[in-house]
Amino acid sequence: MHPTKNDASLKMKTLSESITESIEKGYVENFKVITGGLATEDEARIYAAQDIVIPNFFRFEGYSDPEDNCILYLIETSDGIKGMLIDAYGAEADVKISDFIRAVEEIHKKKN
Repeated sequence: MHPTKNDASLKMKTLSESITESIEKGYVENFKVITGGLATEDEARIYAAQDIVIPNFFRFEGYSDPEDNCILYLIETSDGIKGMLIDAYGAEADVKISDFIRAVEEIHKKKN
């Protein structure tokens, strides 16, 4: 069976492809959530939820394992740093990340 033009799997990008495209668009920082807020990878800068914007995000579902479900957030900080944050979603989500993301006031989902 050959995929059809309307086959959803033809349109969906993988997490790896989305990360590569995001890096090409300047989202190069790897953010993480720590007790004090959102931090750069080296923890040199820490941001509160009101200091960031999420201009886009992408959900990915594992074909064979529900534990492969994740979400990629593209993040822009008030001082111009662009980067990414990845979290599981559903039952496997990191509570610390989920709580931080819920506090972010400006979250957008762009159509690809």
